[in-house]
Amino acid sequence: MEIDQLETFLAVVTYGGFHKAAEVLHVSQPAVSGRIKALEASLGVALFARGRTQPTLSPAGKALRPHAEQLLRTVAMARQAVHQLQPRTGGALHIAAALSVCTYLMPDVMKGYQAAHPNVMVHLRSGNSFQVLKMVVDGEADIGVARSLHHPDVETMTLRDDPLILVGHPAHPTLKKRHVSLEEIESWPLIFYDRGSSDWTLSQGLFRRAGLLPNVVLEVETIEAAKRMVERKLGFSFLPQIALTRELRDGRLVAIAIQDAEPLSRNLDVIHRRHHPLAPEAQMLLSLLRTATNTALPPGKPSSRHAPTAK
Repeated sequence: MEIDQLETFLAVVTYGGFHKAAEVLHVSQPAVSGRIKALEASLGVALFARGRTQPTLSPAGKALRPHAEQLLRTVAMARQAVHQLQPRTGGALHIAAALSVCTYLMPDVMKGYQAAHPNVMVHLRSGNSFQVLKMVVDGEADIGVARSLHHPDVETMTLRDDPLILVGHPAHPTLKKRHVSLEEIESWPLIFYDRGSSDWTLSQGLFRRAGLLPNVVLEVETIEAAKRMVERKLGFSFLPQIALTRELRDGRLVAIAIQDAEPLSRNLDVIHRRHHPLAPEAQMLLSLLRTATNTALPPGKPSSRHAPTAK
């Protein structure tokens, strides 16, 4: 079992296929297949169910995933510990972050950061996960914050889970109970956002794998637009937990548990270039990010507050 095999395994899981993983890792698709086969041979098990349009994890693959993520986190921490012996200094910090991270997480983080480092010039750029990864790999950003980012040229440290949660307005006429089947949800008015993004792919794939066709009543460009539509009782949407802190806490939106489907889990990750030690300014930001992600997000469970009687 080798590090590049585990990175490749997680890339296939994250990006939903061997071809896309090859693009992201900048290797050929046969190289990706070879690494997966070598990993499976070393473990004596099949990690993916073959013969489908999109590879899905086998029971062994599901068991391996959290351990692979932990191993890579340990490797990243070991490298960082060595790099910290020779820290570099600088008066500027360049950050790349997913748009949702910039919107819902970074304002509070930056308030604490500027109080501690008032003389550091911070440059914050947003983009999708692929753009964040590219900015870090190309040296345009010291740190990237996005979801499920793995690449041979970066160190990946997971901050926390940021699952997609099905939410609706507590007074929506369709919402009769908080625990439902995926087949029931198929006919609900659903709102999707950012067609082609990882969020869109994950939520659409939930129905596709079950042979169901979701009732899409609206497609919008952003998470915030989708959330506003849900607040106005126009439908239900799968939204990132990080975007729902206040709404779930205040009861303006409610989470709906799907009984017969796996959670749409994703990691919120921070990355930096491998073999490039983090400056003290960047290490402080990383500490604040860890604190914020450990305390700011509510649990993604249906609340009993204002809950209708289940049928």
